[in-house]
Amino acid sequence: MALSPVSQLFQQFVEDELLRAPLLFDQLLDAVADEVRNGLPAMPTPQRTAVADLVQALPVQRLRMGDYFMHSLREQVQTELSRQAPKPDKKPDKPKTLALVDEEEVAIDVELSHTIEAIKSVAEYELRELQTFTSAMVGDLEMARDHNPFRAETWARAVWNSAQALPLSRGHQVAFMRHASKPLAQLLRTSYAATTSRLEGMGVEPAAYRTLILPSGSRRGGRSVETTYTPDLYRMSETMPAPLDTASGVSLNSPQRQPTGRENWREVARGTTQRADRQAIELVSRLFEAMLADNRVPQDVTVLISRLHGPAMRLALRDRTLLDQGKHPLWRFVNQLVFAAEMSPDAADPERVMLLRLAQATIDQLASEPVQNSGLYRWALERLDAFLHKRLTRRLASVATQVGSLQKLEDKLGDNPGPPSTMSGPLDFHQLDTVPAEFMETVPPTPQPGNSAADWLNGLRAGNWVRMFFKGRWLQAQLLWTGERREFLLFGDGASDDNWAVRSGALLMMHGNGLIKTLKQRSIVGSAAAKVQEQVGAANAA
Repeated sequence: MALSPVSQLFQQFVEDELLRAPLLFDQLLDAVADEVRNGLPAMPTPQRTAVADLVQALPVQRLRMGDYFMHSLREQVQTELSRQAPKPDKKPDKPKTLALVDEEEVAIDVELSHTIEAIKSVAEYELRELQTFTSAMVGDLEMARDHNPFRAETWARAVWNSAQALPLSRGHQVAFMRHASKPLAQLLRTSYAATTSRLEGMGVEPAAYRTLILPSGSRRGGRSVETTYTPDLYRMSETMPAPLDTASGVSLNSPQRQPTGRENWREVARGTTQRADRQAIELVSRLFEAMLADNRVPQDVTVLISRLHGPAMRLALRDRTLLDQGKHPLWRFVNQLVFAAEMSPDAADPERVMLLRLAQATIDQLASEPVQNSGLYRWALERLDAFLHKRLTRRLASVATQVGSLQKLEDKLGDNPGPPSTMSGPLDFHQLDTVPAEFMETVPPTPQPGNSAADWLNGLRAGNWVRMFFKGRWLQAQLLWTGERREFLLFGDGASDDNWAVRSGALLMMHGNGLIKTLKQRSIVGSAAAKVQEQVGAANAA
């Protein structure tokens, strides 16, 4: 199939960058060698000896490291380019070996995260500038996401992959990554700037600089209000305008008129003579408009939420508790649905498909009810909660065998002071006795009561969602199981069927380095309320 002009231009950009990548990597190796040599005199003798091994290995393994680097870079870029392509029919998965993540694995991720942050900090402006060009080449005028396949994460993972070519210990490989961090950031800053200059010379017009007049309603709203403040809907209702001073006299219960679908609020308001009711309807309508314009809400979920717009305005006439955004089941249902969809971001994920099918059937039932009341939405919330509980149960049942093995391993650990070997092959710390301590991040001490990290760890429960930095990328994972001694915790990836067990010490290390946090369900309704309050305040001040 022939590529469009935009796609051809983007493909040319990708190929050009891949052709220039080997030179950048050669420059990186030279910079790392210079940095290490310059720092040798100030190093303690044991560390100087170990680092000298690294310096000697770099020129010998230069070609091999370059091959590893380019293989990783091409593979990552190809994955990025094919992310939106149709996926072939999925073949039955082979049984997977359950990975066990220990402190050493986390030490690697710590270095990766430091490298990524160094690149983003040093080349912040250049990355933003390049994003405007890549968005233009793929036709994303709103810059809804970053289309640059050569992001900081991509380069960092490729450099770490190149370190695997070193025939040295894991500690030496981590040390190479640590010394490569700053030079890589500086090289990429120059590279990103040169790329944008080339694209500008080719006539690519950055997306952010375009001035376009699009049809009304063709674009989604701007960035949502990022705040934990959630206004009181009762008080907000009193400030809402109610332009309909006279009612039509048509009862909302009249058989001649039953509002259905996503109605205009004025049509619903004509069914009441009470100004306070019309103000409540106005507020509810604006809340939905703000939620539907929230860019954080997935598009397929936005469509479902829009189906509740009309029923919610009818509900506002009968149920004043609708203005209690923290407790009313309608708002809790919306928040829960959005959160559950965000935790499974892959649109093709069967679990996500099942979730949205359930939500659609539930919302269709809610919208078809002629009389709206809070009981309907309590039923909807309970149905959604039951589905999510069953989903967790199904996933845990699929790893029952691994859970049994983990518990036996944990029991063995409790009876034996020495740490067991990991199941997926990573080295344990007791196998790194010859590696200088300076090469590895400090392992956190055994948590003591009252320690914030220990309290966080002890507070984790099955079903909790976390955002964690794992194997060079940020992802969302659900806690599936904790061992009886809480030495092992089993997590499931929200975007795939991958599972991995993490030792408690590794989790504490991740927590101490800011690589993991518990995700709390945010209030989409609360953010919408803050946005509406801002709009009303601005209108009143005008």
